[in-house]
Amino acid sequence: MSGDRQDQPVAGSLSRAHALSGLRAAGEATRLRILALLAGSELNVKDLTQILGQSQPRISRHLKLMAEAGLITRFREGSWVFFRLADAGSEAALASAIVASLDAADPVFARDRARASAVKKAREDAAQGYFKEHAGEWDKIRALHVAESQVEAAVDEALGQGPFTLLVDLGTGTGRMLELFAPRAARALGFDLSRDMLAYARMKLERAGLIHVQARHGDLYNVPLPDGAADAVILHQVLHFLDDPAAAIAEAARVLKPGGKLLVVDFAPHQLEFLREQSAHRRLGFAPDQIKRWLKDAGVAVEGQRDLAPAAAVGPEKLTVSLWLGMKLAVSRDKKKRTQVEFAA
Repeated sequence: MSGDRQDQPVAGSLSRAHALSGLRAAGEATRLRILALLAGSELNVKDLTQILGQSQPRISRHLKLMAEAGLITRFREGSWVFFRLADAGSEAALASAIVASLDAADPVFARDRARASAVKKAREDAAQGYFKEHAGEWDKIRALHVAESQVEAAVDEALGQGPFTLLVDLGTGTGRMLELFAPRAARALGFDLSRDMLAYARMKLERAGLIHVQARHGDLYNVPLPDGAADAVILHQVLHFLDDPAAAIAEAARVLKPGGKLLVVDFAPHQLEFLREQSAHRRLGFAPDQIKRWLKDAGVAVEGQRDLAPAAAVGPEKLTVSLWLGMKLAVSRDKKKRTQVEFAA
C-alpha cells in the first residue's frame, strides 16, 4: 500500500509518467528552441519555419509532440493555428522551468530571437497599415461622442478593481479593454472575428508585455469557453454591429460564473442613419429598457445604468454612450434570492 501511495502525484504536481513524457518531448535541440520562442510570443507554423529555417512537416511534428505532452497549447484562427507556451497546469510549470533554465546568451537562442523579432516586425507593419487605413473612420465616430478618456473612466469605475481570475472581452477589436483591465486580471482573453483587428491587438499586447493577456479568433455567438468560466465579461461598442444582440448577451452570460459581472457599453438611441452605410452599424443605439430586458432574460441582474451625453452644441446630432452593469444570478431559487439581497445592499 505504501508503494501505491508513493506513485500517486501530489495535487498540482506531475506523475512520474507525465514528467518523463514532458522531458522527452522537450529533449531535442529544435524543440528547446521552439519552447524558448513560444515563451516570448504566440507563433504559427509559418513563423517558426521562417525563424528556424526548417521544413513545415518537421516543425509540425515537433509541435505535435510537445502539445501532446502538455508543454504548449494550440488555438485555431481560421486556416491558421497558433501556438504558445502552456499557461495552466503542472505541465505548464514544467515548460516554464525548462525555459527558465536555458542560457539566454546562447548564440543559437539569441539568433532565434533576432529572427523572431524580424517576423513580428513584418506582422506589426501590416497591422499598423490596417489601423491607419481605418483610423479616420474611427476618429469620425469618436468625434460624435464624449472623449474616450471619459468613457474609459466610466468603464473603469463600473467594473471595479476586481481582482478577476478570468476577464473576457467579446468583440475585442484593438484590445483596448484588455489593456485597461490587464493589471487587475490573472488572465484575460479577447475574442474577435477580424484577423486584421486581432493582429493589431496582439501587436499592442506584446509591446506592453502583457503575457497573461491573449487575443483569440472567435465568434461571440459561440465563445469557445465552458459555462461559468469567467468572472467578468465585457461587450464594448459591439452590439450595434450585430443582427442578434440578445443572443450575444445570452452567450456572454453563459460563460459568466454566478456573481460575475457583465458590462455592456454601447450607444443610446440616435438618428444618425449614415452610420449604417459608412460604418456597418446594424442598430442605431439601444434603449435602456431593451438592454435590461435582454440581461434579465439571460439571468443577469441589472446593477446600474449610466449615460454619458456630450455637451449640448449647435450642429449635427451627437451620440450618447450608455453603460449597463449586470451581475450573473445563481442558478437555484434560494441562491437567487440571497444574491438579489446582496445586490440590493
